[in-house]
Amino acid sequence: MVAFDVVETLMSLEPLRGRFAEVGLAPELVPRWFDRTLRDGMALTLAGDYAAFPEVGASALRTLAGGSLDEDAVAHVMRGFAALPAQPDAEPAMRVLSEAGIAVVCLSNGTAETTTGFLDRTGLSRHVEQVISVADVRSWKPPRRVYEYALELTGCSAGEVFLVAVHAFDCHGAKRAGLGAGWAGRLEGHYAEVFTPADVVGRDLVEVASRIAALPR
Repeated sequence: MVAFDVVETLMSLEPLRGRFAEVGLAPELVPRWFDRTLRDGMALTLAGDYAAFPEVGASALRTLAGGSLDEDAVAHVMRGFAALPAQPDAEPAMRVLSEAGIAVVCLSNGTAETTTGFLDRTGLSRHVEQVISVADVRSWKPPRRVYEYALELTGCSAGEVFLVAVHAFDCHGAKRAGLGAGWAGRLEGHYAEVFTPADVVGRDLVEVASRIAALPR
């Protein structure tokens, strides 16, 4: 089984650049905003607290803007998630896995509602058996309990599951929980040495999926 991360791995944030511009923020701030969202979600987890992705993302946006955005502007940006497209390599990668008889699920820091809507809108849902949100365990990735919860829901052992992501920290978390990890270099370009190496590495999701499908089972 392969568990895909969702935001940035399957879902493109590029259209949010237009919404940033519409509320007076520089479009190039989108990656910085998402990094801050991840940081703040992880910080809450480390402190023993939890807030869902929409709340953390909106808070990070207000902070990035120095408090200058009104609530209508914040809502305008966050509504953009309801129309975000899939990454170009997402469907071909899932198709490779489906044709190889490998089940696919999604494990996201986002909400199950947003993830399901994204999969339905982009047609990826036909490849995905299950959507798993960190909201169920009130913990952002990458603590071990998130991956163990995914194993519990799927009924798989750690050795039967690969986590596939474009974020090295996510792959590290999966490896620490005993899962396999596939990292696509499309986003980061370099796998940080401080993290446990991924088992499979590729330039994009298709290359990663193809290499996973070629492994002996």
